[in-house]
Amino acid sequence: MNISFGKQVKMKCEIFLFLQLMIMGASTKEVTCEGEQLLNVDIVVGYPGIAPPYKPGHILVFRCTDVNLKMYGQRTIECLSSGKWDNPYPKCGDVTCFLNTTEINIKIERFPDIEGPIKPGHKLTFSCNGQGQKLKGQREITCLSNGEWSSPFPKCEEVVCVANLTGKKIIESEVAIIPGHTLNLACDGQGLVLKGQREITCLSNGEWSSPFPKCEMRTECGPPPNQENADTTEIPKNEYSYGQKVEYMCFNKFTMLGSPYLICAQGEWKGYFTCLKPCTVTVEVLDERGIQLRWRGREKIFSPHGDRIEFSCKRGKSSIGLIQTCNDGVMNLPLCV
Repeated sequence: MNISFGKQVKMKCEIFLFLQLMIMGASTKEVTCEGEQLLNVDIVVGYPGIAPPYKPGHILVFRCTDVNLKMYGQRTIECLSSGKWDNPYPKCGDVTCFLNTTEINIKIERFPDIEGPIKPGHKLTFSCNGQGQKLKGQREITCLSNGEWSSPFPKCEEVVCVANLTGKKIIESEVAIIPGHTLNLACDGQGLVLKGQREITCLSNGEWSSPFPKCEMRTECGPPPNQENADTTEIPKNEYSYGQKVEYMCFNKFTMLGSPYLICAQGEWKGYFTCLKPCTVTVEVLDERGIQLRWRGREKIFSPHGDRIEFSCKRGKSSIGLIQTCNDGVMNLPLCV
């Protein structure tokens, strides 16, 4: 059959128009989000309304039909421009608690000891499987009426003893604080005294064998220290209070330089003095150097620090520097030739 050119053009135009109308119809189709049949769930509020169709921007708020049921999912969902809900429809079911732990070294026991969901009032008890492990957290937790646990799930951690070493130092080189290890402690600072046990051991439960000692400022002083060439003027005591003094006296012929008192302050004796030695020269030494005392002749010298001694040469001899001073047990003697 022959169709004229004009009729062919007309048919093509009609087909094109038909397809265009189909496309326009498809593009103007309204976007909506699907509703679902709900079990044990009510839609409490809908914006702008509860009934479908649900369009982009439409919000639904849900609640469980029974107060004894628990909602699983989002309480509020919104219809998106894609025609999808931003979250799935929620569901309501019996209240249960989940076993939400990934610990591999922990042992869990249920009470009552039954299979199935863990319901409110049911309890879990925990213990650690591995040696040297300690439970950190509550040993027993309970499933509550809202489906939550009474406390977070505990964890199993390596047993260690925590050491507070502020103001202390470890004398021994062994510092790993794990069960069986021992610390020997002393205070790190002048005027501090250790209160408590000097040696403590880390036990298998992560506790110390004795309470951790403390360093406190020492206020009392023990017996006064021994001083060279001196002694206390009174019989010393075993203990002195803050601010008490002790007086010293140098031995005979020794000369004191400084204050004769030591004072108890912050558990230590404060103060300084020294006893300067006298000079001693024997008759034999005088004869060896050909000298004698100018005013006393040939005799032994026992002279305190600072004394000036005048010598003279024996008959027929001469020297210079015949006057000398005793300086802390030392005297430069002249030599007569």
